[in-house]
Amino acid sequence: MQVKQITPFIGVEISGVGYEDLERPEVWQEVVNGVQLHELVVVRGIELTPQQQIELAGRLGRPVPFVISKYRHPEFEEIMISSNELKDGKPIGVARVGNFWHQDSSFTAAPPPYTMLHGLNVPSTSGHTKFANAADVYDRLPEEWKARLADRIGVHTVAKRLRIRPEHVGLSVAEFKAVIDIEHPKVEHPLICKDEFTGREYVYGSREYMDSVVGFDLNENEEFFALLDSLIHDEEHVYTHVWTPNDLVIWKTRTAYHVATEVEPGVGRTVYRVSIETADAEVGPVEEKVQ
Repeated sequence: MQVKQITPFIGVEISGVGYEDLERPEVWQEVVNGVQLHELVVVRGIELTPQQQIELAGRLGRPVPFVISKYRHPEFEEIMISSNELKDGKPIGVARVGNFWHQDSSFTAAPPPYTMLHGLNVPSTSGHTKFANAADVYDRLPEEWKARLADRIGVHTVAKRLRIRPEHVGLSVAEFKAVIDIEHPKVEHPLICKDEFTGREYVYGSREYMDSVVGFDLNENEEFFALLDSLIHDEEHVYTHVWTPNDLVIWKTRTAYHVATEVEPGVGRTVYRVSIETADAEVGPVEEKVQ
């Protein structure tokens, strides 16, 4: 087994292990430590059955069934299939998801703390996943902004990423917004939080999953989002994961900003995704929005 830090700001890579190795407590602890202390772990080239992926996820917490049944694995409801591939002329999964910088499910009151992806059919030339550390983003905030954001509340929403469904056809803009507010009510989270494992402060929020900062006017909100975008997008502080077959990637949803890059035309890509609740949480479907 080889363990190395991927970048100074995020990520640990583990290689030379198989599923049987991860059943050994000392090896699995390397994975857990990597996630908790470095926000992201990449286990390179580990062959897993869907059942084995769920078993590993269950050692971090509770795998949560994906809310949209047609995108679930046909045998394992906890697995969401992210894929642009077809079977018998029909999509086998979600063709496009997460193509914007975000923290998973921040628009919900209690987001699952971990996400796990296993790459089945992954091109090396496109369809990468980029990561940034929300604690590193906080560290790079100007001091005046750290003071301005202290004790502020962020209003989170999925409204910016919702698609109009057939049942919405004919609604006015005002009516559609009213439906969104009823079906997907806004939630509030502290804008600056402290990580329970590292003790580091981090920014909790992103432009696409936030409505506003409580107490900011329109200009102040735009100024905040522009600054946040500039820090998250800074390539010197971004890790680009170039997938290789059977990579297993696990991250903390609150502190790992990420974005899926586009897949080049004519190239297939399939990844299995599992959201993981805390072990003592009440289990229910996790609702991720498809763009």
